[in-house]
Amino acid sequence: MKKKIFAILGIVLMAISALPAHAGAPRDAVEENVNKVLSILRDPKLKGEAAKETKKARLRALYDVMFDEVELSRRTLARNWNRFSPSERREFVLLFKQVLEKAYIDKILAYTNERVIFDREISRGENLAEVHSRVFSSGKEIPISYRAIMKNNTWKVYDVVVENVSLVQNYRTQFNEILAKSTPEELLVTLRKKVKGP
Repeated sequence: MKKKIFAILGIVLMAISALPAHAGAPRDAVEENVNKVLSILRDPKLKGEAAKETKKARLRALYDVMFDEVELSRRTLARNWNRFSPSERREFVLLFKQVLEKAYIDKILAYTNERVIFDREISRGENLAEVHSRVFSSGKEIPISYRAIMKNNTWKVYDVVVENVSLVQNYRTQFNEILAKSTPEELLVTLRKKVKGP
């Protein structure tokens, strides 16, 4: 079941990256674009190993255009963000994106027609909102919340919470442990190795 939950988290990561480039109800934006992501995952023309790279490229394009990578990175590093130089911050944003893709892309591609229902949205401040949804998978209902911020008249998601586990908090804990004993450059070295990987 744990693998299934992380597979769904992967789907969510791609889904929240596809918010439209205009202001509007966060719930409407999330729901509309989750369907765009799911249509790629369900496309019968993109089945099989031969279409895997095409599917990845389409999903990656949605991520690149709409995911607020800087906000996600800044909130993940929290107080440690200020320890990074501007160039280190830029590299961290790039590496963190690659770490997330490496961790979740195969799980996203393993999507098996889970059903998604969107519920309410809650205002968390002038430019902040949280959208609640549920994913139904193998008879289990999994609550998912999307945390979004309005920037330049656009809603962008900076965190996702699956069964009360925050993506940002999860990685923040890991990075804080490293940065308690290491420099920003040493964390970047660790991330470079993780991205290269086996």
